[in-house]
Amino acid sequence: MRRDEFLALLSSERFNEVVTVTREPNGSLDVHSHPFEAKALILEGDVTIRIGAHARTYHAGEVFHLATNIGHSERYGTEGVSYVVGRK
Repeated sequence: MRRDEFLALLSSERFNEVVTVTREPNGSLDVHSHPFEAKALILEGDVTIRIGAHARTYHAGEVFHLATNIGHSERYGTEGVSYVVGRK
């Protein structure tokens, strides 16, 4: 998906807070949750998101979606990751 298409999607789904996040190569975040729903488009690099026993790696052009208060961990690839995320 392209950035402009994704931003239009976020607007149509009422994700009114939009930010760009950049994380360092080979970094990670331990299990945590957010008090908001999040939908993100990977712009560069990759991120692996683990929820319980299930892990999935997202690459540039792919979208991930997390519901409110879902415990998850994150691991960033060798190039780090940059993504635009809508929050509500």
